[in-house]
Amino acid sequence: MSDEKSPAAQYWSANLRLILGCLIVWAFVSYGCAILFRPLLAGIQFGGTDLGFWFAQQGSILSFIVLIFFYAWKMNKLDKKFDLGE
Repeated sequence: MSDEKSPAAQYWSANLRLILGCLIVWAFVSYGCAILFRPLLAGIQFGGTDLGFWFAQQGSILSFIVLIFFYAWKMNKLDKKFDLGE
């Protein structure tokens, strides 16, 4: 048996790492900055309000949009790397 993974297994492993990374960022922004760390961010002013409130109302949504584009960009690079492009 070979210790090397098949290309399909390598592709899936890279895809799962990317998904896990995006989920960690999503959880940090939505739960961490908006809920758990809100008292710590309350003293920082941003956009006319405190940073914790801004993350809860607008920052989380903007972060999610950025994550969507980041995921699409990285998946396109991953598809090209494994010769699975369109």
